[in-house]
Amino acid sequence: MGYLGAIMSYFIDILNIVLPVFAVIALGALLKRIGLIDANFLQQTNRLVYYVCLPLLLFYEIGRADFLANFNGRLVLGSVLAVTITFLASYAYTALRGYPPASRGVFSQGAFRGNIAYVGLAIVFNALGQSGLTRAGILMGFLVPFLNLFAILALLWPHRGNSSEGGPFLLRQIALNPLILASFAGIAWSFLAIPTPLLLERSLKIATGMALPLALLAIGGGFSVERLRGDLFTAALAAGAKLVWMPLLAAGLLYGLGVTGTDLEIGVLIAGTPAATANYIMAQQLKGDAELAGTIVMLSTLLSAVTYTISLLILRNPGL
Repeated sequence: MGYLGAIMSYFIDILNIVLPVFAVIALGALLKRIGLIDANFLQQTNRLVYYVCLPLLLFYEIGRADFLANFNGRLVLGSVLAVTITFLASYAYTALRGYPPASRGVFSQGAFRGNIAYVGLAIVFNALGQSGLTRAGILMGFLVPFLNLFAILALLWPHRGNSSEGGPFLLRQIALNPLILASFAGIAWSFLAIPTPLLLERSLKIATGMALPLALLAIGGGFSVERLRGDLFTAALAAGAKLVWMPLLAAGLLYGLGVTGTDLEIGVLIAGTPAATANYIMAQQLKGDAELAGTIVMLSTLLSAVTYTISLLILRNPGL
């Protein structure tokens, strides 16, 4: 009985990490359904979160931390390798299977580009607290340029013969990405050990408190069952690659590089994020199959509640 009680307590602890995140997502869907928030509100909220709230959160959490104590080069290297291998493998799969050009990049980016900013940071914060959020924010600062680069390449490469927008679009996506800019500003602030005035510290603490709740509400409000249509088998393959293959690959690479403990958990949780909402928007902009992109995003978001629970059960198994 004591053993069973311990197992149940352990399982409940994992659910208490995962379910609150998805409960807030469900709240966003409910608020949209009953009309308390609408499409215009969600559009403005997404802009507010992406351009203001999350950049402030990343700058604040990274800037006030000891960069050298929180940076793990092997964690960054293993995570970048996991993204790169998944990008190459997923795109090669679409070529071998003869997918149409509009589906190739959409499938590929759905397999490797996850919703780190909205879901990943929230899961890491629930699981590991402020210190985990700081380390995840630093990792994200190095990952996002690669994610953007590979996503754009995946979408533009099938249309390379008749597309002239790749170069400028790619440069804008990387150079002007607010999450990249905020992460590296925070890294510089931390590395140079610049003191933060008390007024700025308290203002940032208040302002950043709304970032993750608003991000999760925006995901829920944007959830649409109508997007779960089209080629569900193809979408399920991409979602499976994102939620199962990529975390397993990241775990193997990180463990092989000697990454253990908290950093291993962060690497796996970040690798296991559901497909990014931006994948749907980018597919619309760059001649991709937007319907397939939307299906991958919705399906992977739904399934990630299960895969995150399983991942944490394995990562926190005291027998391992």
